[in-house]
Amino acid sequence: MPVVHLLDYVAGNVRSLANAIEKVGYTIEWVRTPKDVENADRLILPGVGHFGHCLSQFAEGRYLGPIRKHIEAGKPFLGICVGLQALFEGSEESPTTPGLSLIPERLSRFDDRDKSVPHIGWNSAVLVTRQAGDQSFYGLHDGSKYYYVHSYAVPYRRGLLESAGWTVATAKYGNEEFVGAIGRNNVLATQFHPEKSGVPGLRLLKAFLQGRQWASAVPNVSHEPGRGLTRRIIACLDVRTNDDGDLVVTKGDHYDVRAKAGTAAAGRVRNLGKPVDMARKYYEQGADEITFLNITSFRNCPLADLPMLEILRRTAETVFVPLTVGGGIRETVDADGSKVSALKVATMYFESGADKVSIGSDAILAAIEYYRSGRRLSGRTAIETISAAYGIQAVVVSIDPKRVYVHSSSDTEHRTIKTSHPGPHGEMYCWYQCTAMGGRESVDLDVRQLVEAVEAMGAGEILLNCIDKDGSNTGFDLELIQEVKRCIKIPVIASSGAGIPVHFAEVFQKTDADAALGAGMFHRGEYTVEEVKHHLIKEGLAVRIVEDVI
Repeated sequence: MPVVHLLDYVAGNVRSLANAIEKVGYTIEWVRTPKDVENADRLILPGVGHFGHCLSQFAEGRYLGPIRKHIEAGKPFLGICVGLQALFEGSEESPTTPGLSLIPERLSRFDDRDKSVPHIGWNSAVLVTRQAGDQSFYGLHDGSKYYYVHSYAVPYRRGLLESAGWTVATAKYGNEEFVGAIGRNNVLATQFHPEKSGVPGLRLLKAFLQGRQWASAVPNVSHEPGRGLTRRIIACLDVRTNDDGDLVVTKGDHYDVRAKAGTAAAGRVRNLGKPVDMARKYYEQGADEITFLNITSFRNCPLADLPMLEILRRTAETVFVPLTVGGGIRETVDADGSKVSALKVATMYFESGADKVSIGSDAILAAIEYYRSGRRLSGRTAIETISAAYGIQAVVVSIDPKRVYVHSSSDTEHRTIKTSHPGPHGEMYCWYQCTAMGGRESVDLDVRQLVEAVEAMGAGEILLNCIDKDGSNTGFDLELIQEVKRCIKIPVIASSGAGIPVHFAEVFQKTDADAALGAGMFHRGEYTVEEVKHHLIKEGLAVRIVEDVI
């Protein structure tokens, strides 16, 4: 197979990019020294996280000069995410850090006054100018959607880049139009992640590697959602060992994963399928992300042999959408007695194929200390160390609140809401108490306190569960979701309670949720992800539709 050179540095999940390249018929040659860049024909520069951190890594490794020479020599070059940003002069994210300055423009942060930041999800890449005829630029299609995850972007100024010979494709987030992809001669760069963009992303990678800058347009997709961000549907798989010692997907009822009395499997862990097979099934149905939550404690298992690492590796070989993993992302002690930092644990997951890690109980402890110290950041928490190394978009905080009813807001020091769903004794107010250890331990912290603390620490997204709704199939807790959205600027994933497609439409129509997660209704085969999306389309909501032509 033909070879492509891929720069190997601290770039998060490069394993998925390697899998995608191999999927379209190419072999990876890893670039580990500047000399390797000189020997490369096709060069791909991936990157996630902080502009300053990534560019400093390039500079310290003495890669910037060889990369510039590779481009000037006319050899094929693809930059992804921060790999695109590196081509520009610099970024507001790190004002004193210079880029390669191939393009005289700078990146700025999205305005968060009217939308969540980071910008996470599936958006367009629409060509601004075209060649004569029905031609596609590296396989890009106006009706396709691509996966973006970033807080900084290059604002699009009509005609400026084009006057320098660049072909530009743009996306819109709120009222802001920005550069989604850019190319000229031997150079192609994307703000989105093609390796996480399903078939449209694989199509772009294949076109680049084959040198097909312009080609006949791909067939139209079955449904074109228009420009802008789509509604994300996430499939969640709770993974643990069952009573026979096998890793299975299970589902709790108010966090209890054992079958109820009166059923054939009474008292046993519910076994709903194999994790890798189910993840692939949901990918094929159109899930926009897959989340694995490891709810088993492998106390006697060396970290390097954690079963979840193998699940991620195998899933990433065939699933080309973002993968999140949660459970055990904290400082720990390995089986040999050595201490392992939360950052090291997260790195192992990223290297195995994860794009994001989800932190649970450790976030509770960090928030308590944050308020105890007068809202001072220590710089040592799992959230802070991981987001500093990989970017805030790589850190999800999963929270498990429950309702505490009171007759009056003056009955508690915690922030209350007036509810439309009175308590068991007619209480018209409630507050949301946070819990730890999978809902088993209640803490003196309300949901607003927790989300504001973890946002300050560097979390990029909230996975908002609800103990009261878990396994109920009665719909999401809309009041909880909107309460959290009022408190923070980062994206919020609605979770717990979905039982029918209508619930997904309801959460997007009645709250500002950025994404919605489903589990049991998918695992039991009651509805597919595709059926949920078709219902959203009928309700006038934009979604990503699966494509099958690379």
